[in-house]
Amino acid sequence: MTWWKGLIAGVLVLAVVGITVAGLRDRPPPATEVQVAKVKKGTISRVIIGAGKVEASTTVKISSNLSGDLVERPVELGDKVKKGQVLGRIDPRPFIAQAKQAQAAVSGARADISTAQVEVDRTKLELDRVQGLTKRGMASSAEVDKAKSDHDSAVARLASAQQRYQGQVAAYEQAQTNLSRTTLGSPIEGTVIELTREIGERVRGSDFSEDTVMTVAALNSMEVKIEVGEHEVVHLRNGQHAELSVDALEGQSFEGSVVEIAQKATIKNPGTESEVTTFPVKVALDTRPPGVLPGMSSEVRITAETHENALIVPIQAVTVRPDRSLPDSQPPGETSLAAKKRGETLAKIVFVVDQDNKARARRVRTGIASDTDLEVLDGLKEGERVVEGPFRTVSKELKDGDPLKENAPKGPKSAEPPGTKTAVRG
Repeated sequence: MTWWKGLIAGVLVLAVVGITVAGLRDRPPPATEVQVAKVKKGTISRVIIGAGKVEASTTVKISSNLSGDLVERPVELGDKVKKGQVLGRIDPRPFIAQAKQAQAAVSGARADISTAQVEVDRTKLELDRVQGLTKRGMASSAEVDKAKSDHDSAVARLASAQQRYQGQVAAYEQAQTNLSRTTLGSPIEGTVIELTREIGERVRGSDFSEDTVMTVAALNSMEVKIEVGEHEVVHLRNGQHAELSVDALEGQSFEGSVVEIAQKATIKNPGTESEVTTFPVKVALDTRPPGVLPGMSSEVRITAETHENALIVPIQAVTVRPDRSLPDSQPPGETSLAAKKRGETLAKIVFVVDQDNKARARRVRTGIASDTDLEVLDGLKEGERVVEGPFRTVSKELKDGDPLKENAPKGPKSAEPPGTKTAVRG
């Protein structure tokens, strides 16, 4: 019976050894579950997005150059006004008095000219008479010199009177101008959007500080000012089409176009790690949407560039890896699709699904991007399948040669039950 026990022990030992060897043998890695998309041809647009406030294209603050009491204001908030229409009046009585004083000074200066002219004429006659007597030997040269001196003095007084007259005329014109400025008129056709002074309040006129009485805006022409990054502004041109939405008008969009691109950057937090460089861009609405008012929040989508019949892939399918970590999958003789960045060569890649359902890293060169898609210029062909997700898998975990398992596409989302509301951006 002893040999039977030895036989059984030997079989058990062989079984344990076999199990151990099988356990130590390399097992193929498990397949990675991914979502897959096909490379397709289509139309793709570069869209630049920005947010800003709706404002009137032309806004004018009505103020006065003169100080005085506001005695008349025939318009109210929201009234439509025409160009040249009277919007208010400063008390004109002090300025009427100044104009009358200036007018009286002009009349006095004119009378002085007449008096000086009479004196010039008299001294001229006296000079002519003395010169005639001198020729006949009946007057001395001293008398001629005196007559000539008197005439020259009279001419000088006439010129002085004329100069004073011109000064008084200028003062009268200034007084008339000040009187006309007591009437506040509208320089544009628009709508009164703000009133800051009531009848009876004091208006302080100054060339150094503005004391606004009211504000008028041309609401028939409206625009949105947005800030665009330095890497995006290079793609913008005046006249490019834009689509605008207003937060207050949910579900509506409006047409517009780029009308102004700043030529100087706005730099926030200069010299720090959080430095941001942007360029102000103005987008005008083609027509004023009903209900839109200055100050409302708006989102602008500018179509900067459109490519037809382009090869496109989902934007999340493209990732970046160190070039040295990739297999030499680039066909010989083709230009390098890698870019050097901070001493390390990086390459844009996609993971192509081969016939064995394995991931193959492929270098690509990309073009413009939309919200969801990216144009591929080199490295892919129409119809090829690429891995588009999950994001962490594509961007960090997936490697060349990994086996793949394609997730079944998700079905359409079920409709919301009655009474539910979709969240909107506030």
